[in-house]
Amino acid sequence: MRTLKYAILGLINRKPLTGYDITKEFNSGLVEFWYANHSQIYPELKKLTDECLISYEIIIQGEKLEKKLYTITEEGKVCLQKWLKKDEPLQHTPKDVFRLKAFFCDEISNEDLIKQFQSALNKHSKRLEYLGNTMEELLKINDISKVSSPRFGDYIVLNGAIMREKAYIDWVQDCIKKISI
Repeated sequence: MRTLKYAILGLINRKPLTGYDITKEFNSGLVEFWYANHSQIYPELKKLTDECLISYEIIIQGEKLEKKLYTITEEGKVCLQKWLKKDEPLQHTPKDVFRLKAFFCDEISNEDLIKQFQSALNKHSKRLEYLGNTMEELLKINDISKVSSPRFGDYIVLNGAIMREKAYIDWVQDCIKKISI
């Protein structure tokens, strides 16, 4: 399944976007749960155009710079709606290099292990702080926590990311206690 297809359709369904704008969305709003490289986005835009799920108009910026502004077609909206309503199977657990290293923790000294876990705690604490600041900014938007808000999805996904980081921090702190005994 081309999940990137639906991510792009969803973004363009919100508002017309350029390829550059879509890349920015993947590096900011979607980064908490989905990632796509610049090199993946443009070929997917071509496929979506060929499938008549999106269309574009050429916009001239400045004297010569041409940009394609993509919009979703009615066929694209139907395709997106069908995908949104489909029940998906549970995905595999995402890869986590730190947890893989922790799995083999019997191979390093407790001192090095504590350093690894302290480093993870520091990184995830900073990440949680960043997410909390992002949430503060998002909550400044009126009606963000209402399902009818166009930004409600942003709110619930960000809230999930905050909960994930809190749980990760709790796990790391618990491991540090167990290692330190």
